[in-house]
Amino acid sequence: VVAGLTLLSLIVRLYRISHPSEVVFDEVHFGGFAGKYIKGAFFMDVHPPLGKLLIAASGVLAGYDGNFSFKEIGLDYLEAKVPYITMRLFPGILGVLLVPMAYITMRNVGLSNASAVLTALAVLFENALATQSRLILLDSFLVFFTGLTVMMWTDFLSNQEMPFTFTWWYPLAMTGVSLGLAASVKWVGLFVIALVGMSTLHNLWVILGDLRVSPIMFMKHFLARAICLILIPITIYVFLFEIHFLSLPNTGTGTGFMSAEFQASLKGNEIAATYENVAFGSTIYLRHVATNGGYLHSHAHNYETGSKQQQITCYPFRDDNSAFLVKPMIEYINGTTTEKKVEGMQYLKDGDIIRLEHIPTKKHLHSHDHRPPVTENEHHNEASGYGQEGYLGDTNDHWRVEVTNKVSSTGPVKAITSKIRLIHTNTGCQLFSHNTKLPEWAYGQQEVTCAKNGKRSHTLWIVEYNVHPQFSESERKVTYRRPSFFSKFMESHKVMWNINQGLTSSHPYDSRPEAWPLLRRGISFWTAKNNAPGQIYLLGNPLVWYGSFISVFTFIVFYGATVLLRKRRLELITNIYLNQIVNAAVLFSMGWALHYFPFFLLRRQLFLHHYLPALYFAILLMGVVFDVVTHRLRPATKWVIMAIVFIAIFWTFVDFSPLTYGTAMHRHHCERLKWGKHWDWSCLSSPEDTHLY
Repeated sequence: VVAGLTLLSLIVRLYRISHPSEVVFDEVHFGGFAGKYIKGAFFMDVHPPLGKLLIAASGVLAGYDGNFSFKEIGLDYLEAKVPYITMRLFPGILGVLLVPMAYITMRNVGLSNASAVLTALAVLFENALATQSRLILLDSFLVFFTGLTVMMWTDFLSNQEMPFTFTWWYPLAMTGVSLGLAASVKWVGLFVIALVGMSTLHNLWVILGDLRVSPIMFMKHFLARAICLILIPITIYVFLFEIHFLSLPNTGTGTGFMSAEFQASLKGNEIAATYENVAFGSTIYLRHVATNGGYLHSHAHNYETGSKQQQITCYPFRDDNSAFLVKPMIEYINGTTTEKKVEGMQYLKDGDIIRLEHIPTKKHLHSHDHRPPVTENEHHNEASGYGQEGYLGDTNDHWRVEVTNKVSSTGPVKAITSKIRLIHTNTGCQLFSHNTKLPEWAYGQQEVTCAKNGKRSHTLWIVEYNVHPQFSESERKVTYRRPSFFSKFMESHKVMWNINQGLTSSHPYDSRPEAWPLLRRGISFWTAKNNAPGQIYLLGNPLVWYGSFISVFTFIVFYGATVLLRKRRLELITNIYLNQIVNAAVLFSMGWALHYFPFFLLRRQLFLHHYLPALYFAILLMGVVFDVVTHRLRPATKWVIMAIVFIAIFWTFVDFSPLTYGTAMHRHHCERLKWGKHWDWSCLSSPEDTHLY
């Protein structure tokens, strides 16, 4: 049976996997990431690295050089000689293996052969799972490792009478491996960890209540599960991030998301060792500490609001427009404005009052009682560039230096290591920046203000570059300390979380969780060029989606009715069978709930494919419901009913298959498929007559 299901899966899932020979949907991202791995160019993504590493590995094995851009849907693979078929085959093969895994899982929990076969066929002829597994996308990896986890865990649960034998240890250890791999593809894998964790607690509770198990033996059971289900997944997850960092040694597009210390650890970065002691007359670049927004920056463009003076911003890349000259304060002597005299080499100290002149435009960093362009708050003043060459300025250019991590009250301000605040002497506000972008007329750069009650961490700056015409080569230089693996690991996760939380913009095909089980909204993946027929539209097999969703509630009703009837001494099914299916159904329904309901808490962009792991559990539960309904029937009758259900699923799959495989269909067929009013693919390019193609 397993061999037959696998062979059939190979035919269905890999049929015309070469079509289309163009970039499809999120192949833009994950194909592009593969190229960055091959080039070793650091990038940042919201997902852990395993799926992307496997895609890159398949590309390397096929001779891909990483030069194709993947920058937009519809780019041609053939002309650029991209081995896209091999790269699609990896997730495709995992999609093939998911089918026999579903069968084995159902047999592990004691269901009949007919129910297990029907479940596997429902997985096989599910259009959304088929679509996702045929492209360079991550969800095939995620669903595969989720399915592998469930298969191994149910195998372990079926061997409870043989503790500490190979047939007990192997599925337990492999469950841990699968958990680590699932979480290393997407954080959604944490939900299957929660599922196995809850099942483990129940399992240990049962063992604890077994009077035959001694306290020492119970501790052995506990430690075995802790090692396999906690230590092994964590080790795999951390190890894969080590591979991720080793694979990306060079600076790249993701550098701007990371701290200066992280950036400095990458080859090709622009952060060189710089002179340590900052002095009056130094040319400096100031980096904002809290946001990784980059460097204090200005350019010859004015605000369109407020004072309409020159813009002061944060810019993530270091260039000449980030260069500021440290100048002494101005004094008024006998009614004349003069610059305070500096004797010799005078180092900058905590408490000194300075002016910062933007070297390219000769304007001073300035603040006054005008509202900033975005943060129109009375506690925020505008920070601007004011003045001109030869003009000394006024006291609104004065900033007092406060060193927040000083070792000594008399020592100089140090590049890299000193964290400083610049406090406006006239108003007491502090130079501030935050993750707020300015309008297009300011090129979308990060806003800088002068805040009176701003978040303290957002008022910290460091001098990252420091030169002075009088510094000698023997002057001490400093650079960032190289971060440890674990500091890079923790920082990456913080950035991943922040990026994830920031994905709140609308998308033409995003959808909310309440729409997923009812298949109210699909996703247009690809449309043929030049008005040619053919499109890929992510949409599930409606019979499988609706049937699996109904099964969740059907089992709840059935179980409740069974319990009530037993209280009246009416028995629908035997205790042994009831316990068997209840254990399976509870595991699968909890898997569905854990992979579905948490999405209601997220406010980020969500899409139909986020439901696929939950769908897999719902299909398994549908197999349980089928087994319950046909439990008292003769085997031959059960197989006949199974065949009827399968034919309906298969017919629906075939009917919707042009949207799965991107093949042509006539217009009448295309319009007929629109069961739901929100299914919005276009039929205009479909020919009127089938003979036209």
